[in-house]
Amino acid sequence: MAVKITWLGHASIKIEHGQKIIYIDPWKVKGPKADIILVTHSHFDHYSADDIKDLSSADTIVVGTEDVPLAKNKVSPGKSVKVKDILIETVPAYNIDKQFHPKTSGWIGYVITIDNKRIYCAGDTDRIPEMGGLKADVACLPVGGTFTMDAASAIQAVNDIKPKHVIPIHYGEVAGTKKDAEKLLSIKTSQIHVLDPGQSIEI
Repeated sequence: MAVKITWLGHASIKIEHGQKIIYIDPWKVKGPKADIILVTHSHFDHYSADDIKDLSSADTIVVGTEDVPLAKNKVSPGKSVKVKDILIETVPAYNIDKQFHPKTSGWIGYVITIDNKRIYCAGDTDRIPEMGGLKADVACLPVGGTFTMDAASAIQAVNDIKPKHVIPIHYGEVAGTKKDAEKLLSIKTSQIHVLDPGQSIEI
């Protein structure tokens, strides 16, 4: 069964497999209720209490870092948890040459494994050494610069991770434009999907 991955704008991602729905960092999002909501950190454009409440039912499980009040399941970098039979791994997300996302904050990206397919949603991060050890079929990478890595660093990160598919994210709202995302089209070793908000790929 295919896994459907939808870019909802900025850093918001929806993953669907069968009847299961997962949102990552929903912000300014409307849609069906979630089985799982994953939050990378508490910055306003990633943690929206209103969005989480709108997308939640009584059965929704919210996973997030210590600074995410609505997360009942608290996680930190380097953890592995199973939620509703889906394996969710946390990986570090931080800035190397900026102060917006210090490594000491313990903020994260996620690797979600569904039907043996690994989907990496990087969170707010620069290109970091830990990316060299990641295995992912799909990488959703920030490209907007200023607060995260820019397109040039994202291209290097793709070379580190070697995913089959790449979805550029984190542009168009707070920093960066679609032109930043399109710079990744120079990559020939992965399929690059520059999506409009609401567009999807299936793997």
